[in-house]
Amino acid sequence: MKSKPELRSIPAVEKVLQALGEMDLPRPAVVAVVRRELAALRKGDAIPDPDLILGRIRSALDTLRSSRIQPVINGTGIIVHTNLGRSPLGSAVVETLQSIAANYNNLEYDITGGERGGRAAYLEHNLALLCGAEAAMVANNCAAALVLTLRHFTSGERKEVIISRGELVQIGGGFRIPDILEASGAKLREVGATNKTTLSDYAKAIGKQTALILKVHRSNFFMGGFVESPSTEEIAAVARKKRLPFVEDLGSGAVVATEKLAEIEHEPTPAEVLKRGVDLVTFSGDKLLGGPQAGIIAGKARLVAALKREPFFRALRCDKLILAALQTTVDLYLSGAAEQSVPALAMLRASREELEVRARKIMSALEGCPTKLVTGEGKAQLGGGTLPRSVVPSVTLEFQPLSISLTELAARLRVGIPPVVGYIAGGRFKLDLRTILPEQDQSLIQAVTRAFEKS
Repeated sequence: MKSKPELRSIPAVEKVLQALGEMDLPRPAVVAVVRRELAALRKGDAIPDPDLILGRIRSALDTLRSSRIQPVINGTGIIVHTNLGRSPLGSAVVETLQSIAANYNNLEYDITGGERGGRAAYLEHNLALLCGAEAAMVANNCAAALVLTLRHFTSGERKEVIISRGELVQIGGGFRIPDILEASGAKLREVGATNKTTLSDYAKAIGKQTALILKVHRSNFFMGGFVESPSTEEIAAVARKKRLPFVEDLGSGAVVATEKLAEIEHEPTPAEVLKRGVDLVTFSGDKLLGGPQAGIIAGKARLVAALKREPFFRALRCDKLILAALQTTVDLYLSGAAEQSVPALAMLRASREELEVRARKIMSALEGCPTKLVTGEGKAQLGGGTLPRSVVPSVTLEFQPLSISLTELAARLRVGIPPVVGYIAGGRFKLDLRTILPEQDQSLIQAVTRAFEKS
């Protein structure tokens, strides 16, 4: 029987820590990783060379370090990139966050009366104005807003939620609308076919168990060909006749005419769907609105008030920082400054000429790098499950490195400071300038230069 090597051949934790030297991670975190890796080595049949042991531990620490939330240069051409934090916040919002985070604030304090007050009154007032609604409220994300709404309306004897089969969408991370319905305690009542749902399908499905009618905007896919669905106005008329709440989940959260920002499709706004007869609309704060992660509910005042009274709402409330960031974002829209001050909108509005000027300056600064570097024609996308058919013409920086592979260059840029994320296509590594903030250009130049210096 094969015997295991002596345990004393594996270095002690303290010896490894001394060999690692000074680290930019908290010592308890480093110790935990070292102990975990040494314990794994002791379970093996072979003991690696001491240098290999240190290399393994350094690699594990690098993996831990890279998982910290940190700024990233987004060269993917996807404006609302869910994996990269969706919409970046503008300077006015950042200033608000800095001020609120560093001080006490009147989150639940009535300054005028000198006593305890309600949360987010100013924000809710202005959100309602922005959405053309009687009232508005905020939960911690759009899924939470939808769960709260469905949970409230199906809390009694009526449990059924009517929805078209063609709107049973799956959103990011594998979450599906049926799963959200189930989590809220609602019972799904599908109507129509995948590609065709008629007004009579809705009317026939309404019964004693019907709690509400739900419409879900197909924001992350489109259907063409033999397709039919009734208008929002028609569904609203049926809902009113049967005295049922009519809720629409818009998801994307555009509050301005998207087709005026760039040559893209029009995305329905909360104000538009509410005018068409919807009682409540839900949408995200960190997609096309360009604010922080939040789920916004807007519509009839009596329904919003009822949702705010739900005990479950307390578990879904936003903290002071989210409320402050969203408050400033909404104010930018109401003051007419959003198109210049909200980064997601500014990216959409940027002209090809502006991008080409930036590209030439960056290329000039990178002349000494061992790579062929040219500009190309990019096709930026909105991302975040919004406007799937729309692309925005863009400008790309395209690298053909002379001394390393494309995958090696991509890897070096990803682990740099700051990390740079791009994509490989057509035998080149590409960075789309539309999604790289102008103030990041110098950091990009430095990151690319360091990546090639490693050669």
